[in-house]
Amino acid sequence: MLDIRFVRENPDIVKENIKKKFQDEKLPLVDEVIELDARKRVTQQEAEALKAERNKLSKANGPLYGRLKKASDEEKPAIQAQIEENNAKVKADADRLSALEQQQTADEARIREIMLTIPNIIDPSVPIGPDDSCNVEVQRFGEAKVPEFPIPYHTDIMESFDGVDMDAAGRVSGSGFYYLLGNIARLHEAVLAYARDFMISKGFTYCIPPFMIHGNVVEGVMSQTDMDAMMYKIEGEDLYLIGTSEHSMIGRYIDQIIPAEKLPQTMTSYSPCFRKEKGSHGIEERGVYRIHQFEKQEMIVVCKPEDSKEWYEKLWNYSVELFRSLDIPVRQLECCSGDLADLKVKSCDIEAWSPRQQKYFEVCSCSNLGDAQARRLKIRYKDENGKMQLCHTLNNTCVAPPRMLIAFLENNLQEDGSVVIPEVLRPYMGGLEVMVPNKK
Repeated sequence: MLDIRFVRENPDIVKENIKKKFQDEKLPLVDEVIELDARKRVTQQEAEALKAERNKLSKANGPLYGRLKKASDEEKPAIQAQIEENNAKVKADADRLSALEQQQTADEARIREIMLTIPNIIDPSVPIGPDDSCNVEVQRFGEAKVPEFPIPYHTDIMESFDGVDMDAAGRVSGSGFYYLLGNIARLHEAVLAYARDFMISKGFTYCIPPFMIHGNVVEGVMSQTDMDAMMYKIEGEDLYLIGTSEHSMIGRYIDQIIPAEKLPQTMTSYSPCFRKEKGSHGIEERGVYRIHQFEKQEMIVVCKPEDSKEWYEKLWNYSVELFRSLDIPVRQLECCSGDLADLKVKSCDIEAWSPRQQKYFEVCSCSNLGDAQARRLKIRYKDENGKMQLCHTLNNTCVAPPRMLIAFLENNLQEDGSVVIPEVLRPYMGGLEVMVPNKK
């Protein structure tokens, strides 16, 4: 969310940014919010003047009542008339003040609604394009190989280890759910544990956050559009199931003034994630690729504004390092303006190589949100001059199995159907070096 003063003083910059995000339907909102803001400020000034006049008249009536008690019969009518005139003015001012306050409340609500809709100012380095087809490959890490033997679909690989049961999950919960079993389930947990320790080694504090959050936190961390598309609401409660632990992790700092010496806050969190995932999806998104429930290791940073660009570079590089340690080739893809969520300043995806599809697919998303979340949630710190400042917030996926398992299984699959366990993961698999299928 932008500062209303910035919008007021830079309407052309705000409009140009909206155009770069291909959201021209939002252009009229800029003029509307500026007009509402101007009216609100005039209303507020009039209301304050009326309050001051009311106080003045009320204060003036005190001595008049005192005089009335001591006045002669000849003086009383004039004093009484003055008191009644003051009271009439106070009543008239009260009616006008009530109308002004109602107008101000309505204007403030509409201003907030618009300000939650106007997108954040994107970084100048962000490529311009309407959708993800305009995302730009920046660099690749590791050799993307295609083996001479055919790579089965990921659920077929899992089934060869008796490691997945989609049918039973469908009977129990419907489509978009799964049972993981045996070594596949163990591999799932091993990857999460390895990612946890990997991030701890980078100096991050491990955390298990709440898996449900209040509506005001949801509003603080994401746009209304994303909220409607993603979040499950608990019926009859002001609680939502998290779509990612970033939501509750950033929410931890709501209404907080963080001591400057304690910035940055760097945390890595485990959580289940719940998403509606509305819409139809192609054959490559069957199985455990696009699902309603999964588990994830996340990383978040709350820092001073001048440090956020450096942290952005660190975070996505952590993802590259982690995936390469698991023998998975990846690439960095810079997200274009039209593919950025409204709160984001800059974002990139880390995509893993799929030997079966012979293309890359998203496994991590790294984002710098500037002060957007901090402004909504009032996450602040005092600078060296004692002035209150908004923090910057960043987040990045560490690993998100079972999708990440697709890349892992395909890239470590051998011709005989076995799967090699990379050395860094073996301690989390009880020393197992190779997973041998139960059936071929």
